[in-house]
Amino acid sequence: MFIQTSMWGEVEVQEKEIYQFPKGLPGFEEETEFALIPWEDTPFSYLQSVREKELSFLLVSPFTFAPDYSFELSEVDKEELQIDEQVAVFSLVTIHSQANKSTMNLLAPVVLNPEKQLGKQVVLHQSGYDTRHLIWAEEEEDARSVKGGV
Repeated sequence: MFIQTSMWGEVEVQEKEIYQFPKGLPGFEEETEFALIPWEDTPFSYLQSVREKELSFLLVSPFTFAPDYSFELSEVDKEELQIDEQVAVFSLVTIHSQANKSTMNLLAPVVLNPEKQLGKQVVLHQSGYDTRHLIWAEEEEDARSVKGGV
């Protein structure tokens, strides 16, 4: 299947990369079908609306930058997503002009069931996580600068 994107123009996606979000995403409830498109050679992916080329979200596995991240998915969410075993968790990323200020949303992860191709953004009401968790800790950024990195 081919879809239109604002970033890459027309791209081909496989059926297994398309997820149904029965309730949409907060603020975009009418958009219920998204393709998960990996950004090659990076830890990031795009969640691209199948219908609206201007609507996409940058995602990353929160475990890449916050290995101790954990939460318990509610029974209601498990039922809605029809989760038996497999689950994929992503955080929405906000890119800032200064890369070291980029953040990920740990309070409301995007949870995917790759077997049933269902997705939902889940709000973790009683957690200590926030919506603007720095992706790169200050120490990591300083180390990369010294080594000639980003």
